[in-house]
Parts: sequence; structure tokens; C-alpha cells
Amino acid sequence: MTLPPEAFWALSAFVFLAGLCIGSFLNVCIWRIPRDESIVWPGSHCPACGHPIAPWDNLPLLSWLILNGRCRHCRAPISPRYFLVELLTGALFTALWLVHGVSVLTPVYLLFAAALVMATFIDLDHLILPDRVTLGGMILGPVLSFALPALQGQTDRLPALAHSLLGLALGYGLLWLVATLGRLILKRDAMGMGDWKLLGAIGACLGAQAVLFTIFVSSLTGTLLGLALIAARRKALQSKIPYGPHLALAAVLWMLCGPACIAAYLEWAMPLPPATLFWTGGFP
Repeated sequence: MTLPPEAFWALSAFVFLAGLCIGSFLNVCIWRIPRDESIVWPGSHCPACGHPIAPWDNLPLLSWLILNGRCRHCRAPISPRYFLVELLTGALFTALWLVHGVSVLTPVYLLFAAALVMATFIDLDHLILPDRVTLGGMILGPVLSFALPALQGQTDRLPALAHSLLGLALGYGLLWLVATLGRLILKRDAMGMGDWKLLGAIGACLGAQAVLFTIFVSSLTGTLLGLALIAARRKALQSKIPYGPHLALAAVLWMLCGPACIAAYLEWAMPLPPATLFWTGGFP
């Protein structure tokens, strides 16, 4: 479906603003869920003095800038992470909209991206991945795939459901195997169960190809970051580094450009079909 330019850019602005608002809500979830607090009640309040935040002081991005990152009442500093989460969510929503446009998949991708942002920042703070994201994704993925077969690149419901369940099993099973072997070799936990469940959720929602892509990209980024932190003497070799953010980053990259990256790689690695290579002497 092609939209007139005016409608397209108006919708783009709406998606960005919606992402900012969702990011503001994610900030509440990131703070409260690890503390087993309700995300509904009480309303937004200053973490330092507990004073309720007025609606005009709760505008995404603007309020933090206007108040110079401080509470209006006690002047306690408010972490710039609140601003970052809102901006990141708005940017991700806009990027996914620009890539996928008017599609039944776009709302699903936006929902999943929001869940990944929440999981990322909770993991950075607490080294845990909430079951609301991991188990929720493992349950919701097959349901959405059955309802929207295009989520798995299928036209029929049962094959789409099968692809979702395969992705779930592959994602969960591969990291379970890595964690089990790591425990046997290193004599300690090499990876948390939340990571297995998160990759299982990614597989359930995005499919088996996304699992393989996520493992490759997250392993690459995790290794590079770990080596950089060790070189900067910020971490020791045995230090725990959250892996969830790397899985989330790779999953977002898959939603944005994963299939195109795989196609470009295959075209570079194998520019001619195998049969053509054989008949032209391309194989030794």
C-alpha cells in the first residue's frame, strides 16, 4: 500500500511520538519490575523524594530538558537514561516504520522492539531478564505466528506455527547447550537461564533464521565489547557481562535488515548457483 507523501510523513511523526510515549512507560517498567512493584499504581513519582510528577513534568524528552534533568521539588538529579530510553524507543519505532511501512507485521515488530528495550536496560542494571519478556515472547510468538502467518514468511497458519515452534526450540536449545557445556568446562555458570529464554522468544517471534543471525551477531558484538572492556581494564576475564543486550541488538537488526544482510552475504560468498559453479569448473 502506497501512501501520499503528506500522509506518510504525518504517520512517521505519529509513530515517533508514539515511540516516545511508549519509551516513557518503559522507564516505569525498567524501574519497577525488578523491584516487584506495580507498573500501574502509584503514578509516576520522583525516585528520591517520592513526590508525584505532574503531567506537564512528564512529557517525553521535553520535561527532562526543561528541568535540566532534575526533580522540580527536591532538585535531585534524574538519570539521563530516562531521556535515552525515550529517544531510543522513538528512534526504533520510526526506523521499523520506515523499513516495513503499512504492514500487518509493523505493530508486532514495534511491540517486540519495545519489549527488547525494556529487557536490555533491566539486564544492564540487574543482570536479569524479566519473564514478562522472555516467557511472554515464547508464548505470544506461536500465537501471533498462527494468527499472522506472514510473521514467519508463510501464507498458511499451520506451517507458520511450525516455523515458530522450531525457532523457539532452536533458540532455547542452542543456548541451553552452550550454557551446559560452559558449566562443565568452566565449573561455573557461563550463561543465565534468562538468555536461553530470550533467544527462545526471539525464535518464536521471528523464526529459526533469526535465531542463527542473532547468535552470530550477538557473539560478535559481545566478544568485541568484552575485549574492549578488558583492554580498558574495566572488566576482568571472569567478570559477568550481560548478554541480553547483545541478543536484543541482534534481534532488532534482524527486524530492520537481517534477511537483506543474509542475501547480500550469500551473493558475495556464492555469486553463482552451485550447479553453475560445478559445470564451469568453479569447484576443485
